[in-house]
Amino acid sequence: MPSAIVLEQKKQVVAQLVERLNASCAGVIVDYKGINVADDTALRKELREAGVEYTVVKNTLLRLAIASTELNGLDSVLEGTTAIATSADDYVAAARILCKFADTHNGFEIKNGFLDNEVIDVTKINGLAKLPSREVLLAQVLGAFQAPISAFARAIQAIVDKDGEVADAADEAEAPAEAEAPAEAPAADESAE
Repeated sequence: MPSAIVLEQKKQVVAQLVERLNASCAGVIVDYKGINVADDTALRKELREAGVEYTVVKNTLLRLAIASTELNGLDSVLEGTTAIATSADDYVAAARILCKFADTHNGFEIKNGFLDNEVIDVTKINGLAKLPSREVLLAQVLGAFQAPISAFARAIQAIVDKDGEVADAADEAEAPAEAEAPAEAPAADESAE
């Protein structure tokens, strides 16, 4: 029978997992067997840079944590080696990085996942992985908002440029008339004397 210290540590781990699952907008559970230390280190670095928390976890502890959340459908995949990747604010980062990694590494596979406290299957995770990143989506939205304003600004600039050409042509037409007028004025002055 485990000691009281070990049981308390496990309870803390479960409590941390429950808190992490509840605070996450998206998560992916993977079977990580078959990858070497160098690949695992590179994967963890990429996930960390994207703001995704990735940990290897015991199936029993994750099952206990899931029982305290709305994600009860995840416990069916908790067999073999298990790691979980969660993100508090990016819906696609974990799915995108892990699906890309699974495509290039045999033995590493996506088991299941969740999105806004709803369990999703592998096909939905793959679809989620194909979405652009948050920054790209924001840039596309801003570009869509900016396009009509830019078109309006170009139209106004074209009118200004056209009026400028008309004004330049009018200035050129007036310039020879003004040049002739001063020549006549001194002649008029001489005849007056």
